[in-house]
Parts: sequence; structure tokens; C-alpha cells
Amino acid sequence: MMIFLDSADINEIEELAATGLIDGVTTNPSLAAASGMSFQELITQITKLVSGPVSAEVTGLDAATMITQGRKLAKIANNVTVKVPLTFEGLKACKALSNEDILVNVTLCFSLNQALLAAKAGATFISPFVGRLDDCGADGMQLIEDIVNVYEKHEFETLVLAASIRHPQHVYEAARIGADVVTIPGKVFRQL
Repeated sequence: MMIFLDSADINEIEELAATGLIDGVTTNPSLAAASGMSFQELITQITKLVSGPVSAEVTGLDAATMITQGRKLAKIANNVTVKVPLTFEGLKACKALSNEDILVNVTLCFSLNQALLAAKAGATFISPFVGRLDDCGADGMQLIEDIVNVYEKHEFETLVLAASIRHPQHVYEAARIGADVVTIPGKVFRQL
């Protein structure tokens, strides 16, 4: 299972990437805002610290804007993965970008049906939000298990990226279930 760091803190990314145990990074504009850098500058620096996928999220709300932003982000480095929301517009953007061989992480997944649509749209990664589901009384890990099983059964190539990981038990369960990736904050990485 791959471990991605969910962070926009350059010092933290550099420190933890030096362990050789970080396979990629996920970030978003709200995490990036705290860095004091422009989003493009931040992504550029992160791609120099890790060779694996670096998810960079679009901010547009319509497919055309997401596609334009995604193309621009993908030009930063070969390891940039464009992150789009799991909305109707986000799925249209995913389809267009994946048709151009741009890696796409479809984020904010809360159901198996959404995960099916993302795989059909050509998503490289699907990011179900485990912690947020747990927060509202649902079973986030059950969703991970359901997606893993259905993707395997139907031979989808989309990788299951367990997101919104809150503690080491989430990492353990994701690994046991067969998630391809977990993205975790630095605090959880250290707790492992």
C-alpha cells in the first residue's frame, strides 16, 4: 500500500520524504493558503521533494474552468495529479483530462455509486473520505471495502485512495481491506 502525505507544509514534507517512506503528496488550496506561497509555487516545490504523485486541486466549479486549471497544473511537473471534486462538473473534467493522459484524483467521494462514476470517467485515484463519513455516523471503512471489492470484480484500474484519515487505526483498516493508498497528515504518519 502506498502512503501519501496530506500536507502543504514544505518543511514537514521535506522531513518526512527524507525517510524514504512517502510515496506521494495530497494537498488542496485551503492547506496551501497557510503556506504563504502561491498554489503553483507550492506545487512546484513539492514535486521537487517527492517523485510520486502530487495531487493539486482545481478551484473552478464548472468543467471548462476545471479542465483549463487542470491542464495548467499538469504542466508544472510530470508527477502532478489533478484533483477534481466528485460533482457532475468534476466528472466531466475528469473524463476530459484523463482522455489527455493527465492523472486525475477524484476527491470528496462518499458513496459506492459515486466511486463507480469516477472509475467510468477514467479517474486515476478515487478518494473516499473515511473520517468525514465516520463523523456523521456512517462507516467510512465499509465504503473503502465496498469500493475495493467492486473495482476488483469489474476490473477497474482506478486506485482506491483512503482519505480523511484521522488515526493509525484507519491506516491499519485501509491496509487490511486492500486500499491502494492512504493519505495521512504528518501527525498520523509519526503515530504509525
